[in-house]
Amino acid sequence: MPKADSSGKRLTHIDESGQASMVDVGWKDDTDREAVAKAAITMEPETLALIKANNMKKGDVLGVARIAGIMAAKNTSNLIPLCHPLPLNQVTIDFEIDDEANSITITGTTNVTGKTGVEMEALTAVSIAALTIYDMCKAVDRAMRIDGVRLARKTGGKSGDVFLE
Repeated sequence: MPKADSSGKRLTHIDESGQASMVDVGWKDDTDREAVAKAAITMEPETLALIKANNMKKGDVLGVARIAGIMAAKNTSNLIPLCHPLPLNQVTIDFEIDDEANSITITGTTNVTGKTGVEMEALTAVSIAALTIYDMCKAVDRAMRIDGVRLARKTGGKSGDVFLE
């Protein structure tokens, strides 16, 4: 196990020789774990109106973004080196439209009964959902901005619950 710094914190994906390594979670008990991540995408008012009216040329933007986010969560271990493949119990993607800010907040929730957390899956889900919205709307709005990709909370596991929002 790598040495801790003066705060007692250590990077878990670094071995004794300083090389990247996959963490051994085989000794851990399965526990119920959940993670919630968020992201936002801001756009021109006309773009948001097209999304809300389902009049974007490429189709149902939020429906496609929801499916893309779920697929991304299921494939996180193929995208992020050293992530463990997880048998996800559920992935949900929700959208909150803010007409005043001309933005959509994306919330991704992932849960699993397993040996390691699902934070990366939730973060990947909202990131890909936001990128999908961008891709489907870029023909009418190249100034869209993706912001605030973050973990909002996680529950379960040895390190305990974390509530950031």
